Amino acid sequence: MGSSEAVVEEFKSCMMRQFEMTDLGLLHYFLGLEVNQSANGIFISQSKYAADLLKRFKMMNCKPASTPMNVNESLKANDGTGSASSKYFRSMIGGLNYLSHTRPDIAFSVSVVSRFMHSPSMHHLGAAKTILCYIVGTVDFGIWYSRVSNFKLCGFTDSDWASCLDGGKSTSGHVFSLGSGVISWSSKKQEIVTLSSSEAEYVAATAAVCQAIWLRRLLTDFYQIQEGATQVFCDNRATISMARNPAFHSRTKHIDIRYHFIRNLVVEGTIEM
Repeated sequence: MGSSEAVVEEFKSCMMRQFEMTDLGLLHYFLGLEVNQSANGIFISQSKYAADLLKRFKMMNCKPASTPMNVNESLKANDGTGSASSKYFRSMIGGLNYLSHTRPDIAFSVSVVSRFMHSPSMHHLGAAKTILCYIVGTVDFGIWYSRVSNFKLCGFTDSDWASCLDGGKSTSGHVFSLGSGVISWSSKKQEIVTLSSSEAEYVAATAAVCQAIWLRRLLTDFYQIQEGATQVFCDNRATISMARNPAFHSRTKHIDIRYHFIRNLVVEGTIEM
């Protein structure tokens, strides 16, 4: 038995001496989450929940979609396609939101359709059903965590520009991995209207960096101290340059000052863009 297994066994025996409890063995199923543990790693999915969700909305036999949302599709509040049942739509979006706990591939599309729960249209309902059609062909998808020795936190960030047709706001997205699998992801409409794609990417990068700092502190509590800077990858050169070079301040004065703290973290060596 390895040292880590010995520590776990000692902890369990100590807990059982202190409290009245029963050892049920390895975790396999919890609140819709399926956990498959093996010697090589852990696979987390929601296959049964996804299948039940499809059955609830009678989508089991529909044609699978290759993507959760049509390419370049934009939704707006008043699209003239008629009203859909709010109760039915909210139930569908609630189920998709819970499914996204192990499905980062649907996070963006679910966040987009979630914006219209107060007054959904038939077009919004069609977009939500497209996500279900995608799930039909990907019921068994999940997250695989393989056994690794180096738990290095790494992040990716991206943003569209002015995709919201009702307010002109952009959507930020980021994902962080630790070792082999993703542990944190987000897709959210930005709070401000940005004046350029570079500014939208900069705001998205700032949100990702905030998450990176929180994850670093959380990992420290778990005795997984991150040595060196956490790398955050971005596909916009202007954003990387703004984060690295304070001399660009005259060109970026219109950006809210709260988004510039990313520069201090780069200088300190906490974050590397």
